[in-house]
Amino acid sequence: MEKPLISVIVPVYNVEGYLEGCLSSLLAQTWPSMEIILVDDASTDGSGLLCDAYAARDARVRAAHFQENRGPSAARNRGIRWARGAFLSFVDADDRVEPDLLERLYRCLEETGAEVSACAADGITLRRGPAAVYSRPEAVRCLAQGFPFNHVPWGKLYRGELVRQCPFDESVFYSEDLLFLYSVLKRARRVSYLPDVLYHYTHREGSQVQSGMDERKCTALSAHDAVCWDAAANFPEAAEDFRRLALEADRSMAMLTVKNGGGEGRPLPYLKRLQANVRRHFSWRALALCPSAKDRASILMLYVSAAAFWCAAAAFTRLKRDRRGGQ
Repeated sequence: MEKPLISVIVPVYNVEGYLEGCLSSLLAQTWPSMEIILVDDASTDGSGLLCDAYAARDARVRAAHFQENRGPSAARNRGIRWARGAFLSFVDADDRVEPDLLERLYRCLEETGAEVSACAADGITLRRGPAAVYSRPEAVRCLAQGFPFNHVPWGKLYRGELVRQCPFDESVFYSEDLLFLYSVLKRARRVSYLPDVLYHYTHREGSQVQSGMDERKCTALSAHDAVCWDAAANFPEAAEDFRRLALEADRSMAMLTVKNGGGEGRPLPYLKRLQANVRRHFSWRALALCPSAKDRASILMLYVSAAAFWCAAAAFTRLKRDRRGGQ
């Protein structure tokens, strides 16, 4: 029997040193019916040329290029629109996958009747659980708790019609993954989970995620607003966990703002915007769900005073820097 086509969408931006490893792992897939869609998001290194080289060399590879940087949401949407497959998967261009990733995830979908299947990954802090099939409310709760899968689009296989109903919000540049997956899971009847590590995530120092605050990063606030408000109405059992995610994201962005700057050397306005978001989603129960006492204290300080948070975080950052310098 003919195997259905699976479209693998790979957004590409300045990953020249990683792209060949990623594509080698994808082209080694045991699934015979596959297309790889590379969307070059106006890379300034040699990534775009590599995309074209692979497309010329292998008929399974197709390449598209943006003339200006539009962000991962726009790149993935271009891939979704271009995809011919009945099933879709996403892979980040600096990651690698096991050769049986697509075959194993497809088998999970077929055996369970699910619309989404997910596998375990390494290179990222993520607790693994046993193989399971989750109902819609259970899957949304898993997303909120980050267990056994979290809010990244990769490491999963989707039925194509489901993804086409839930395109990425191109106005959101950070936490767009959470918004996308929430939209998908609230429509999926079943989600299957495979605990085997089939995806290898690459943590890159100096990536945009680790940079200072800017307007693009602030779009994460609207993503968390949308998810928290919708979950409160439709999945109340997951609402506090989504509030916790918002609080932890605010704290993390606030620390990066102090550490790496923001707003052309004026970080305080960004800290005040993050403080407002903390106050929108704060609850004592959500705070208690944060596993780290240090993080809970930081969130409370940001809630009370952006200026106090700035002073305390700056002092802590200097202390860490001095300790590293003295070693």
